[in-house]
Formats: sequence, structure tokens, C-alpha cells
Amino acid sequence: MFRNFLSLKQKLKKYIIVLLIPFFFNCAGKNSGARQNSNNFEYLAKQGKIFWEQRIDSTAMKKSEALINRAFEKQPYNFEISVLISEMKYTRAYFYENSLNNKKIMFYDGSEICKKAVINHPEFSKVYNLTKGDSTFRLLSALADAPKSVVPALYWWAINLAHYLNNKPVLERINQRELMEVIMHRVLTFEPDFHFSGPYRFFGLLYTRIPGLDLSQSKTYFNQSLSANPEYLGNSVLMAEFYYQKAGDREQFNRILNEVVQTDLNKYPELITYNFFFQNKARTLLENESSLFE
Repeated sequence: MFRNFLSLKQKLKKYIIVLLIPFFFNCAGKNSGARQNSNNFEYLAKQGKIFWEQRIDSTAMKKSEALINRAFEKQPYNFEISVLISEMKYTRAYFYENSLNNKKIMFYDGSEICKKAVINHPEFSKVYNLTKGDSTFRLLSALADAPKSVVPALYWWAINLAHYLNNKPVLERINQRELMEVIMHRVLTFEPDFHFSGPYRFFGLLYTRIPGLDLSQSKTYFNQSLSANPEYLGNSVLMAEFYYQKAGDREQFNRILNEVVQTDLNKYPELITYNFFFQNKARTLLENESSLFE
């Protein structure tokens, strides 16, 4: 009887092992799939974009940056990811970073990423390869004829570059003026309303940073952006930060930023993410008003 019991026990043991083998394989497969997913470009890009839409929450923004950076490492010439990571660097530098040196690094990286995205874009390459002249002339000429498909990268290239040069010596700004103007004029040609009248906002900023230019032109450009997209608080904030500060008009600087601070963000739910950041930026500028007008 004891032998029969042992025999039955051994049979049961084998039966249980047979039953458990598929379970272990399934678990291993799931874990393997999860690991594979976490290293998959499409997965990283998709999840990164989801968290980017929730970037009002700082934790979501950090997760988005981590995921998109990993996706970018896998495909450093992916056009869409290059544009997104450039916008991320701008957002981090302009709204969060306090160190001037770190700001410069982020803005510079953002501009270079989009520069490479444009140059390596197949439609732009065709234009560039047909252009004659030295390297500088070829690039400027090709940019002047750049296809519409590269507009997003052109925009963030110029925006990051302008902010990078903001605190650089005057000569550097002057030397880069033609490049920035050619880039943004091309955006303006195709999509003057790109990123809530971004090209007009850009030229409003640029005309405050290049010596010898008519400052009233800056006001004209900013007013164009405000007329077209008054609901986008970035138009008001940047006009205060660059034009009114440069013009020494503290009263208007104070007025326009207080209007931004008092804006009900729920009025334009589709812009709540952008306006949230600019409303906080307005508060920071008002806190530093005295030092800005010394």
C-alpha cells in the first residue's frame, strides 16, 4: 500500500509539473513582452506623447522626457521625435530652468536637433543637393526654398536659436540674424499661424535683440500675433518680456502681465496646457519687475 501511495504521489507530481509548464512559459513570455515593449521605439514614442499631453503635472513631464529621450536615442533622425524633443528642451529651459548656463545648453541642443532634422529630411536634401555655392550660401539658399514638410523643425530650430543667443554677445546675434530671418520667413510663407502666430511672435522678439533695428517693428509684429491669437497667453507674455521691457514701458509691462495672471484658464480649455505655463511665467516676471527695469 505504501508503494502504491508513492507511485501515486510521483504521478501527481509529474502531472502538476506538466500543468505548470505552460503557465511558466506564459509568464516568461509576458515579462519578455513587457521588456521588449519598453525598448520598442513605437511604444516609447507613443507613451512619451501621452505623458507630454499631461505635462502640467511635473511628474508626467519628467516621464515624457525620459521616454522621448530613449526613443530619440533609438532613432536620432526621426523627424517627428526630433521636433518634439526640441519643443521639450525649449519648455524645460524657458519655464523651469534658473541657471543661465543650463538654459543656454538646452536651447542650443534644441536648435541643433531641429537643424539636423531639417538637413536630413529627404525632401529638404533634394533641394540642398541642387543648390550651388559654398556651405553657408548653399544652406541659406536651400532654407529659402525649403519644402512645407519641414516647417515644424524650422520653427523650433529658430525659436531655440533665438533664445540661445538672447544673452550672447551682440556680434553673435548679428552674425546669426540672416539665418534666423531666412528660416522664419520660410515658416511665415507657408504657415503664418503656425503655433498660434509663432512667426510674428518670433520677429517681435528678434527686433528687440538686434541693434540698429527699428524697435517699433517689434511692436507691430507682436500686435499681429495678439490680433490673430489673443487667447494664447504666450503672445502677451513675450511682448511684455521683450518689447515693453526693451522700450522701458513699465506701465504696459505691468498691465499686460497682470491681465495674463487674472485670465481664467478654463475659458480656452484647448489651450490650458500652454496658458498654464505662460501664466506662471507672467507671475515670475512680475516678481522680478524691479530688477528688470533697473
